[in-house]
Amino acid sequence: MSDSKHQWEKDPESALIQSGIRSGRSGNNQDQESKAESSEVDSTVKRESTHKKSDNDQVATTSSMSKNEASCKLDDRHKTLDDSYTKDPRKWAQLPPIVKCVYMEDPQVSNMSTSQAAEWRRENFDMQVWRTIDNKSNLTPEQQPDLKPIPNPVLSFEHVFKNYPEIMEKIEKLGFKKPTPIQSQAWPILLGGEDLIATAPNGTGKTLAYLLPALIHIGVQIRPKEERRVPLVLILVPGKELAIQTHRIICNFKDKDIKSVCLYGGINRYGQIQVINKGVDIVVATPGRFKTLICSGYLYANNFTYIVFDEADRLFDTKLAGVVCSSLYSARPDHQRVLLSATWLPRVRTYIHDFIRNTTEITVGSLELATVRTVRQTIRFVGDGEKDKALLTFISNMSPTDKVIVFCKNKNAISHVTKELAARRIKHLTLHSGLAQKQREAAFNTILQGPTKILLATDIASRGIDLKDLTHVINYSFPRTLEDYVQRIGRTGRAEKRGTAITYMTQYDWKHANGLIKILKEANQEVAKQLEKYAERFELMMQEGNESSNDYEFEICYIEYRE
Repeated sequence: MSDSKHQWEKDPESALIQSGIRSGRSGNNQDQESKAESSEVDSTVKRESTHKKSDNDQVATTSSMSKNEASCKLDDRHKTLDDSYTKDPRKWAQLPPIVKCVYMEDPQVSNMSTSQAAEWRRENFDMQVWRTIDNKSNLTPEQQPDLKPIPNPVLSFEHVFKNYPEIMEKIEKLGFKKPTPIQSQAWPILLGGEDLIATAPNGTGKTLAYLLPALIHIGVQIRPKEERRVPLVLILVPGKELAIQTHRIICNFKDKDIKSVCLYGGINRYGQIQVINKGVDIVVATPGRFKTLICSGYLYANNFTYIVFDEADRLFDTKLAGVVCSSLYSARPDHQRVLLSATWLPRVRTYIHDFIRNTTEITVGSLELATVRTVRQTIRFVGDGEKDKALLTFISNMSPTDKVIVFCKNKNAISHVTKELAARRIKHLTLHSGLAQKQREAAFNTILQGPTKILLATDIASRGIDLKDLTHVINYSFPRTLEDYVQRIGRTGRAEKRGTAITYMTQYDWKHANGLIKILKEANQEVAKQLEKYAERFELMMQEGNESSNDYEFEICYIEYRE
């Protein structure tokens, strides 16, 4: 037995560190989070792993760690996905079958006519539901009469969970009155064993839409849970804060016999490994840490039978995409897949349809960039040096029940605002990727439960984070993209509560004016004349082929600092 193997068995964490892996991280936005995740993976796959767990429950698709590591080194995401559909069927036939279809339609739901279901969808944010057919077949759904019909939406929790008293008890305890639209339509589809792509605005209940079917999925498999030690459910998310929050939601709903683990970078991985070794059912993970543990043999992709990609647009539109796809190279082809997001870029949607060949898609609202209508959106036109005064005026007028996130473009901007607030002894918290993991968790926990009402954050807090009773979002720095704008303001106005988003816009942000107008109109928000001027002048500049906006003078309507 080699010295390296002795080291792995004695202290896996030290072995990883000696191999050049460092969990420290710096940066100021989501791109740096992605780079750090990829960097951790790159340093891991350079090491020749000698550790392999021996567990009768593990059903590895490779006969040696070298093959597992080889798949981890695949960086071409298209090659990885294409290869995943050419796997040897004889090898996969040896795996235990997956029980996926457990849905029993309630008679009240069955009695709903096609026209009634269509009317319900129209009344619920003009929901669209359709089948995506393998593009190689060249057949439309109408040309395939044996295609499974789209199930009717459920109208109450009892319609779908009446045979699961533990879930009903948790729902009643949390005070939920009825399913959200995305939940009503997603639950019959997922419990029917189908793959799903779901698009819905932030704060509309997407987490429970996939989580409750996942809990049922664990309990209905052929092999009793007490006889298996491998996880069946994988939930991949792009960031640490979202991973932590998702894990908390799972802990609120899961049965005491269901074990889960939250895997993310920046902390000692030995504790995470210990939890995995004791046996878990659900893994919530960021891509970098997940791939690290896949490559080192503590997790096997082919054990997962229910895989969720939350905030999938970000998972598949950055360098994380290669990490995600190569980590799941050896996943069994018949696993159930769920992809959810509030926004989709066209290029990502095209790529996703190569990833999932036959699926059901749900869109709540529009496929265009859209925000929930429970958020009142206000655009304030300011000079670049006037933002501090505007922010301080807002803070001085906050009520005791107000809670706000102030989004800044990077940690330097946060540092500037921090100095302004500290000089006036205004209590606040900061959240950015330059903080140590314990500091980030402390800030997140305090803003959730503590008395501090102001959080300064970069875009690492823009996706998936659910801060209870958040009343306001302020875009101190205009977002880099309109997708980021939608994600940021989606932190408020959640679960049908009202919220307000205030965006400070300068003449340097005019390239976003046209798209911002579309978002505001789609949400029935007022469009300021100054914003229309910005859009017109930018269009004029583009038509004339000017690369600089300095040739144009703006008549900026500076805000009056009163609330």
